[in-house]
Amino acid sequence: MVMDKQRTFTKDIMHGEGSQVTLMGWVDARRDHGKLIFVDLRDRTGLAQVVFSASGKETYSLADTLRPEWVIAVTGMVQRRPENMRNPDLASGDWEIAAHSMEIFNQAKTPPFDIAGSGYDIGEEHRMKYRYLDLRRVRLQKNFRLRHNAIKYIRDFLSERQFIEIETPILTKSTPEGARDYLVPSRLENGKFYALPQSPQQYKQLLMVAGMERYFQIARCFRDEEIGR
Repeated sequence: MVMDKQRTFTKDIMHGEGSQVTLMGWVDARRDHGKLIFVDLRDRTGLAQVVFSASGKETYSLADTLRPEWVIAVTGMVQRRPENMRNPDLASGDWEIAAHSMEIFNQAKTPPFDIAGSGYDIGEEHRMKYRYLDLRRVRLQKNFRLRHNAIKYIRDFLSERQFIEIETPILTKSTPEGARDYLVPSRLENGKFYALPQSPQQYKQLLMVAGMERYFQIARCFRDEEIGR
């Protein structure tokens, strides 16, 4: 079974020319060219092209059934693409996997919209209804990674300068500032409410007085400003 083999991620296939690898992920697209079937396999690190040849009858027949967003595992040999088939827009665009075995983990219904596109042409309400599919988009995944890398850089920069990250409370007492508070009813104290903080200012001041002069946090600030959509 494919599951018995060690998994390789798409970003690493360019380092393994001539070696056997096992990729696991979602079917992004399938193209039937007669005696060859090309599948774009997507994992969390990118896209890889997988080639199924008619000479491998069983695997080829299985590849012919594949549809978008099916979850599969493929084992095959890493090889360079022909010169005229290389894709400069992909990190793995010079490489492909010549498949010799495949396992289907899960089938999927036809998605309600194209996941490979940007999504700008799809109504927001429709995207929110199927948010778990919408978040599979390469564009949105890049946004998450960009945010992660930016915050990691900030944390590393400040930590190297002896700053300490401290998280201040999210449930606090209402202290109206420039906007109304978001109120959260207390389960135990009937008629009383917590508030979501508009800023961590008071807690920061407490920390300064307590001697935590080099403090930071990635703070959430909640303001009920009734901004219209």
